Amino acid sequence: MATQTLPQVVSFPQSTPAVEISQQELVDLIEARNTFAKLKKHVETLEESVQARLETGAKVESGVHVAELKESMRRSVAWKDVVMRLAEKLGLDPEGYCSNVLAHTKPTRTISLVVN
Repeated sequence: MATQTLPQVVSFPQSTPAVEISQQELVDLIEARNTFAKLKKHVETLEESVQARLETGAKVESGVHVAELKESMRRSVAWKDVVMRLAEKLGLDPEGYCSNVLAHTKPTRTISLVVN
């Protein structure tokens, strides 16, 4: 008995023709980009001004909004595993050596402006 295979019909979705992009859309995009760049620069200038005055001790007028400087200190500790292996090879206490190195590492100071 011979088996007969029948061809399968596969239907593909109809592709829709590409909708034309108008020159006005491109102009709108370019203008929006330019406006965004100007606004971004304006925001940066305002933030720098407020932050500089807060750093010199300026007070914020009482009201709904608050502006303050947030300070954070960070030490880079990516070296810890390498230092611990090195301390073991040198016959030193790895935890004690790492604590000593960390205690002598100057933290990086970061100040950011927070406005609510």
